[in-house]
Amino acid sequence: MDEKIKRELMEIVGEDCFTDRLIDLISYSKDASEHKRRPEAAVWATTTEEVSAILKLANQEMFPVTARGAGTSLAGLAVPEHGGLVLDLGRMNKIIEINIEDRLAVVQPGVVYTDLEKALAPHGFFFPPDPASGKVCTLGGNVATNAGGIKGAKYGTTKDYVLALEVVLPDGRVLHTGSKCMKSVSGYDLTKLFVGSEGTLGVVTEITLKINPRPALTATAMATFQDLEDAGRAVSEIMYSGIVPSALEVVDQQTLIAINQNTDLDLPEVEAILVAEADGHTKEETEYQLSKIIDIFKKNRAGSVTRAEKPEDAEALWTARKSAYAVASRINNNLFVEDLSVPMSKVPDMLRAIFDIAKKYDLKMPTVGHAGDGNLHPSISIDGTNPDEIKRMQEASTELFKKVIGFGGTLTGEHGIGLAKARFMEMEHDHVAMDVMRSIKRTFDPNNILNPGKMGL
Repeated sequence: MDEKIKRELMEIVGEDCFTDRLIDLISYSKDASEHKRRPEAAVWATTTEEVSAILKLANQEMFPVTARGAGTSLAGLAVPEHGGLVLDLGRMNKIIEINIEDRLAVVQPGVVYTDLEKALAPHGFFFPPDPASGKVCTLGGNVATNAGGIKGAKYGTTKDYVLALEVVLPDGRVLHTGSKCMKSVSGYDLTKLFVGSEGTLGVVTEITLKINPRPALTATAMATFQDLEDAGRAVSEIMYSGIVPSALEVVDQQTLIAINQNTDLDLPEVEAILVAEADGHTKEETEYQLSKIIDIFKKNRAGSVTRAEKPEDAEALWTARKSAYAVASRINNNLFVEDLSVPMSKVPDMLRAIFDIAKKYDLKMPTVGHAGDGNLHPSISIDGTNPDEIKRMQEASTELFKKVIGFGGTLTGEHGIGLAKARFMEMEHDHVAMDVMRSIKRTFDPNNILNPGKMGL
């Protein structure tokens, strides 16, 4: 990037919002994944007009731009694979409107998920997707990845709540999609096209979200299983029983061992535990749901079932699930967190396949996941300085995703494709689908300036 372009960027955002200092560029060279690539400069935009001017300049001068929120991506979405400019949207962090009467909130992309939750709480409302990184991740990133979380089984993912968007296109034009109405079928659904597009089609600068009344009550239980298949069958049966838990999470044996090695929780090292939560607006409704879930646990040979009697008991039951990523990251130097989804009936088969692949390639592969919607997260732990372990990890990943596709599943449930799974895209999508996706990318971004190298496009 030549000095002339850098001066023009400074003119757009101001000197204080531009950097090409080495320490900053190193910080922007990676996200929460294992991928790295240093940009040539970075800017902090604060208005839609600034984003528009930046993209117009990038399109004219043909330098790549990677939009970034909090950098919590586990798939390399925020890594500037082709160098160029990182466009940090973290300072566009205003909650513009909360409209309880119309059940919506309007926010800028840099708003942190939990900040919106705190603003909604006094009104008795919430934004349901609840990603694990909610304390730090931004809503712009949630839109870019179609983020989900532990409540996905009942409440869905980000796409189910985005009503409208303001998007700056690669040539600098500003596009408005959707409406503030709960129902709209006017024209092509451009809003959904941008949700999950990983910053490859445009840069989101304003988001209108549907919000929900928060259920008054929750009830929680944990069950242990000596056999993975029993846990998987319990999950599958719960999800077609007529009960939809607000959360249904799985933690496998390798994760439990890692938790015990790094904490004083002293959890039973069974093949799997399941943590379930039911919610509702009356005690009777909530109790009925949890009782039915517990009956299914027992029917599928749960070794023990523990029910939370108080809020602090419920928090204790969630501790194992919530600590999983932190303890998995301590097993070895590098952690590759996968993100696969399979049909509900295939959850038992997929859990066993993960266990067998880990054993075959002699790898630590602790697994947790949102079992209630078939979204599992096996994490491959290796020493990245060991070529043999890298080779085994790559072979295991390939076999893992072949199994996923064979079960009728998908490469990613919520983390996105990014760099991590780009090489597998044609495993899931036929050549017609890939041609259509690439043609959409060319239509919006003919010069390929926005987040190039992602999604296998």
